[in-house]
Amino acid sequence: MKMSVRAFVGRAEPSRRFFRRSTFDRFWLLLFCFGLAYLALLPLFRLQQAALEDGAGGYERAWNTRGIGGTIVATISLARGSLVIAMVLGTFLAWAATRLPRRLRILRVLPILPIIVPPVAAVTGWAFLFSPRPGYMNVLLRYLPWWNHLDEGPIDIYTLPWIVIITGFGLTSFVYLFVSSGFQNISSELVEAAQISGSRGPGVFFKVILPLLRPSLVYGGGVALLLGLGQFTGPLLLGRNTGVTVLTTQMYFKMSQAPIDHAAAAALGSPLLLFGVIVVLGQKIVLGDQSRFVTHGGKSFRIETRRSKLATFSILLYSFVAMLLPLFALVIVSLSPFWGADIQWGRLGLDNFRDMFTQALITEAIRTSVLASFLAVAITIPIGFTAANLILRGQRYRFMRAFVDFLVAIPLGIPAVVFGVGFLLAYTQEPFFLYATKWVIVLVYVTLMLPFATRMQLAGMVSLGEAYIEASRVAGATALRTNLQVVLPLLRSSIAGASALMFVLLTHEFAASLLVRSPKTNVMGTVLFDQYTNGSYPTVAAVALIMTGVTLLGVTSAVMFGGSKALEGL
Repeated sequence: MKMSVRAFVGRAEPSRRFFRRSTFDRFWLLLFCFGLAYLALLPLFRLQQAALEDGAGGYERAWNTRGIGGTIVATISLARGSLVIAMVLGTFLAWAATRLPRRLRILRVLPILPIIVPPVAAVTGWAFLFSPRPGYMNVLLRYLPWWNHLDEGPIDIYTLPWIVIITGFGLTSFVYLFVSSGFQNISSELVEAAQISGSRGPGVFFKVILPLLRPSLVYGGGVALLLGLGQFTGPLLLGRNTGVTVLTTQMYFKMSQAPIDHAAAAALGSPLLLFGVIVVLGQKIVLGDQSRFVTHGGKSFRIETRRSKLATFSILLYSFVAMLLPLFALVIVSLSPFWGADIQWGRLGLDNFRDMFTQALITEAIRTSVLASFLAVAITIPIGFTAANLILRGQRYRFMRAFVDFLVAIPLGIPAVVFGVGFLLAYTQEPFFLYATKWVIVLVYVTLMLPFATRMQLAGMVSLGEAYIEASRVAGATALRTNLQVVLPLLRSSIAGASALMFVLLTHEFAASLLVRSPKTNVMGTVLFDQYTNGSYPTVAAVALIMTGVTLLGVTSAVMFGGSKALEGL
């Protein structure tokens, strides 16, 4: 009897220890969930609170805005058109990357590189190329016999169709990131098994490859749709010339033009907020348990296919059009005393750069951008790692797991302009009055980057599988030791890729920064916009190139840390 009691006590003691540990874990997880909820939901709560004040007067004023019907149509057209362009081009380029000859595999990086060019810089570069009269490419096109009778054009970059095309080109790299990652993580053994079973090329693609690409296609398509729906830079910089407005630009006008109407701006953001939540929830329903899409553990596999010269040509052509052309225009304008149809080669010089670095406002904006971006990345990476771990392996905490999954996806579903208005309303009152400080920019950046930090590390964890973690646990390592000594080293490329992507996006960030900035706290994007508004186009081009250079340095640092595979993870 004594032996059985002792045995019972021996079995019960670990259970009590587990219960205490579980309670401790629940406390920290609840605290973690509360912090995420405060970051992601408080700005949205303040937004709706403002819209519903005075008997929902903000909604009444917002939907009585002159031309609101055309604004809604333009918003939908921009989102739909850019989504189609980005999905077609991004998926085709991802397929092309798998068909590159072995000696040219370095070209797989090229479709990613347009992300390095800030959207605000790329848009201005396209304007320098295709402005109706002085645009450099339009000048060349007017030499052709079809258009030599024209005084301007033939392309008008300030119209909605061309804004859609430019936006689609800009979003293609994001779709390529997701889809190419999906291609690279598909086991060649599955493809070979399908071929042995008698399936041919189309059958293998539709029955094996396409289902395994579903997470990549859903996330890539969702990202492109939401970014297109919340597009701000192109419509603001180009659409103002021809009266093209979308919901995000209307929000900005309500916040920047007298009389300032916070409630109407908040109300205009409500459809974008609602649609973003629907898309986020739709992604969860379509994907379900993401561990279903693990096709291997540890070592990455590749799909072996025949090489194609068309694939090489397609990648080179896209990179030339999407990145080199806008950069060429920016370089020429930055070296010129003024922007005009004729390039005065003899007057090119570095005077604009010298003048730019003598302006304290611009140099301080550069420092603020770099510091805020670095701090945001350093804060967001561990938050994303914890969230990804909980989403993938937190089966014991189902509610908190689903809640965290929803919270980290919310900033991706909500346009940055909407978050900018929400942050302005949230942090210009108690308990945290952060307006006119750099910390409000850091908090905005951390919140906006939660989806990217979590998803990219989650993708790395899914590809890693459970074999190494189970081996570490069997060897007696604790969860903390397993994460520090096993998971983190194996995820180095994913973490470096996530850091690079976040640094790229943050040094480019323009929409939310434009709303939360103050006269004392500017970033590179807001300074560039001010110069563009003032018509200082050579300075605009110079600042745009500095933004691109800062981004390139950040990506280079990430690659040095994570190795050459960091860009693949990117």
